[in-house]
Amino acid sequence: MKIFPAIDIKDKKCVRLVKGDFDNKTEYEMSPVDQAGKYKDHGFKNLHIVDLDGALTGKIFNIDIIEEIVGKFDLQIEIGGGVRTFESIQKYIDVGVEKVILGSAAIKDKNFLQEACEKFPNKIALGLDAKDGYLSVSGWKESSNQLTLDYLKEVNDYGASRLIYTDINRDGTKASPNFEETSKVADKSNCPVIISGGVSSIDDVKKAKNLNNKNIEGVIVGKAIYDGDIKLEELAKEIDA
Repeated sequence: MKIFPAIDIKDKKCVRLVKGDFDNKTEYEMSPVDQAGKYKDHGFKNLHIVDLDGALTGKIFNIDIIEEIVGKFDLQIEIGGGVRTFESIQKYIDVGVEKVILGSAAIKDKNFLQEACEKFPNKIALGLDAKDGYLSVSGWKESSNQLTLDYLKEVNDYGASRLIYTDINRDGTKASPNFEETSKVADKSNCPVIISGGVSSIDDVKKAKNLNNKNIEGVIVGKAIYDGDIKLEELAKEIDA
């Protein structure tokens, strides 16, 4: 199982939100580049980054930081937040990220998702952020009125190479991920699924690994690292174990 430590970037700083609420955020002293270096030093190979400035504005904002992280550390990076055009996808691929996450743009325009998967094979990850079963868009500020599983059924054959499923009600709360719903998504998905939102302890990571669902590829760990609930040393022991 792949473990993705998370970096959320806002105003050039590492931050964490609670349930996607920009008014309920914690800023951390560590710069995104230094935090990425810390993950690298502990042996992590994968990294999940969200450009929160991009998510709010619909434009990619922090590509200079992403480029620096890619250049300094040999990490497989998935990046999302405000990716709404083919040009933005190309820019990220050009700086060397492994996967570009499409969220709001893919939900609002399925054709965009389909074309992106065709233009950039094996580079597109689909980010599905759900609240009470319905997909949310635009930095989680609005509901799409689409049920997650209905949407997935429609786009399942488009060729996304990864699916990141986040339960917004759990995100940033450290209340444990919604394993049940994630497993349902993984059962339906044609591509591997990453668990996101609510990881609170090393036990959550171990539970994710023991779900016995071959289509679950990994888990994202964010706030619990920053708040010290999960030590990087103990999390690193779970890499590929």
